[in-house]
Formats: sequence, C-alpha cells, structure tokens
Amino acid sequence: MTLDSIHKKLLDQLKTAVLLLDRNLTLRFLNIAAEQLLEVSGRKAIGLTLDQLFVAANTDLAEINSALKANSSFTKREATLMLSQGKRIEIDYTVNTFDDAQGRQALVEIHSLEHAYRINREETLNSAHTTTRELVRGLAHEIKNPLGGIRGAAQLLAAELPSQELSDYTNVIIEEADRLRNLVDRLVGLRKQPELAPTNIHEVLERVHSLIEAEIAGNAIKLVRDYDPSIPLLPADAEQLIQATLNIVRNAMQALSSPSVEHDLGKIILRTRITRNATLNSKFHRLAAKIKIIDNGPGIPEEIIHTLFYPMISGRPDGTGLGLSITRDIINRHDGLVECQSRPGATCFSIVLPLA
Repeated sequence: MTLDSIHKKLLDQLKTAVLLLDRNLTLRFLNIAAEQLLEVSGRKAIGLTLDQLFVAANTDLAEINSALKANSSFTKREATLMLSQGKRIEIDYTVNTFDDAQGRQALVEIHSLEHAYRINREETLNSAHTTTRELVRGLAHEIKNPLGGIRGAAQLLAAELPSQELSDYTNVIIEEADRLRNLVDRLVGLRKQPELAPTNIHEVLERVHSLIEAEIAGNAIKLVRDYDPSIPLLPADAEQLIQATLNIVRNAMQALSSPSVEHDLGKIILRTRITRNATLNSKFHRLAAKIKIIDNGPGIPEEIIHTLFYPMISGRPDGTGLGLSITRDIINRHDGLVECQSRPGATCFSIVLPLA
C-alpha cells in the first residue's frame, strides 16, 4: 500500500469533511464525509471548481481565495452555503494553506452544524423520553393494582347475584377493567428485549407492504417500493421491526384518509438506502441502513412535531398516541434512531439502524 493510499484511507475514516483545493479553487480531493455532506461522488467532483459546487457563495469564495494568495488560515463559523442541487447546508469551516511541489494549495475542513444539532436533539429527546417512560411505568403500576382489585370484586359479586340481568352490570365492570389494563400495558410499551438475528430489512418491509396493501384496498392510496438491494443483513428482531415500521405506515395511511388531503391520490413510499458515518445513541457507525417512510398527506401539526414520540401525543382526535412511542422504544432497543420531518404534502419518517 502506497503512502498516498494510506493517507486517503485515513482521511476517509474521518467524520469531518475534508476538501483539497489548488490555487484556482479546483477540487483535487475530497473524503467520504465530504461526498456525503455535498451529496456528490468523488469521481464526478474532482476537477470542479468551488463555484460549481456552491451557488451564490461569492463572499466565501473570495475569502478562501484571499487566504490562498496571502498563505494564511482562517475559520468561519455558522456559514450557510447552497449546493448546486439547491440544498442549503449550515457549516463551520477552517481553511489552512500550504506550499508543495505542485504549488500552493488549501485544505478545507468542514463541520456540519446540522449533524451537531441532530445529535444534541437526539440526546435531549432520548433523555426526556426515558424520564417520561419511567414516570408512565410508575403510574401504570399504581393504576393496575386497584384495577385488579376492582375486577376481582366484580367477579365475586357476579357469583353472588341472584339474577342474570344484574350480571350484565358486573360484566361491564370486568370488561372495562380489562380494557383499561390493556391500555396501560400498551402505554408502558414493550418490556421484551429484541432477539437479534441476521435480518433482511426488505423482508420486513415486504411483510409491512402486504399487510397495508390489504388495508388500503379500495382507497385512493398507492404504495411505492424503492429499495437498495445492496443493503446487507443487519442484526435485528424482525417481528419487532415489523411492528415499529407498521405503526408509522398505518399513521401515514390514516393521514391520507384525512379530509385535509388536497389531492386525489395518496402515496406512501418505502425507501431504503445505506448511509455512512452515522452517530446513533452517541455511538459512531461507519455504515448504517436507513428506511424512509414518506407520504404526501396533510403533514403533522407544528405544535406536536417535537413531542411526537412521547406517549399519548397524537395528531388525530381518535388517536391513542401510543404507536410512535412504541416505535421509538423498539428502535432505541436496536441502538437505532427514528426521526421525522414534515410539511404539508410531504412527511418523512426516517429509521436508521446500525449494520454489523
């Protein structure tokens, strides 16, 4: 292995995006983290100038050019740049210049603020969710104890009643006590740890697809599959993943049946991709599998988007608010991440799971 290939391999291991520019601001090298951030392949990007990668970035390009001419370094905080495909990125970047046999060059290190914001948001949500879950579990324990007493007393009373007609009333007590107990059990969520085994994520999604396809028969809703067949097996509990994914897809289906929908054809997309350099539950993973569930429904109300995965939070009047809370528990037990972005006409839930 040559020294150049060793250097490239080392740079590709970094989570920081690294660009190497010549004196004309032409790209000579970028690592994998930079390819991901700029959403461009290295093969296509090498030889492009910065003004071809970024749109309307005259100020930043002028500052980098000035640093090259003066052989100086600088750091810029909270810069917003637009990629050639129209996406905006918020970044901090540092420019260091140096001279070698090929002339003066600039090494640009880029830190994505979105990545840092997402990690902080994930840690905050996980902490709040853990506190809420423990509070709910404690409350559930206090509720189930008297429920058991009420049900037992109703059964004893039913055995002593002289009339069958009066038993109807005790049956109502027993049935309602059972209904409340089941609701509390769902509120507490899964206690069972996942039984991890090599799992094909597409088999999980195909099971979800077949279940939902039966439920939307006769409705103006189309299911679209967009799979990346290169995703390898991942360690997971297939049954739990089916439940987690099914909860999200059913929510999308119900949103598309809402009177707020402004189009004639609902669409739910099941998409899979490999993602690189993912931080999940504060752990760094070189490779991860990402599942996206996208619908063109009315979107999620802004006032609940940040508490969507908490128990008893629902955007529907008849919703229990338990499905997404259970989904989050399942994904967390798989050391994964689930998050949501929503606007009218485009809601996307992303599930990211580590690959072995």
